[in-house]
Amino acid sequence: MTVKNVLLAGVVGSTAYGLAREGSDIDRLGLFAAPTEELHGLHRPKESHVGTAPDRTFHEAGKWCRLALGGNPTVTELVWLPEELYEVRTPLGDELIGIRASFLSATRVRDAYLGYATQQFRKLLGRGDGALSAEVGRRTAKHARHLKRLCAQGLELYATGRLTVRVEDPEAYHRFGERVAADPTAAAPLMRRFEEAFDTTPSVLPHRPDESAAEAWLLRVRRAFYLAGESIRDGSTS
Repeated sequence: MTVKNVLLAGVVGSTAYGLAREGSDIDRLGLFAAPTEELHGLHRPKESHVGTAPDRTFHEAGKWCRLALGGNPTVTELVWLPEELYEVRTPLGDELIGIRASFLSATRVRDAYLGYATQQFRKLLGRGDGALSAEVGRRTAKHARHLKRLCAQGLELYATGRLTVRVEDPEAYHRFGERVAADPTAAAPLMRRFEEAFDTTPSVLPHRPDESAAEAWLLRVRRAFYLAGESIRDGSTS
């Protein structure tokens, strides 16, 4: 899979969170710019490229912005990574990092992070009383770790307007995952605690994101890639 005009890309997922162990997959996420003239033809360019071995997802800049404005946790973390995890950084990518706070809003952060965690919790409860196969148990433990992470990161983002991608005390997340794999209802107290925390914690975020900042950035991207065969010096990956 070759993706041209990559503006920003890095290592995400368990490696970024500090939860990876031997044998864990390395996930990569990025965004790219489609040539602007292709956006005006009969057939629109592909908005996402997803590959496995290695696991990589690249979203077109416009799609990335829409997902980020909706509070999507997976795409949001791309602009909050530790410096050493970026593999492609261009001037336009740096500009995006510079306006990352403008994509945030209290309502959408709460709905996305707590909503995703709630979905994970319901899936865990649907897996029964812990009499699981070894493979299902491993997946359950992984999903429980990410449930806890979504809650913690979402509340931090909601309360402070900042996102710390790498979790504190990764081993506590692994222990939590094992407990939930043995008994999915063990996740219930954590869910209740974070639901209450979101209800009682004031947010520094606005009610709505600043779409004008995203729009201005996206128009700069469209201008930069207006002519076919001509682009600024940006990254590509294959």
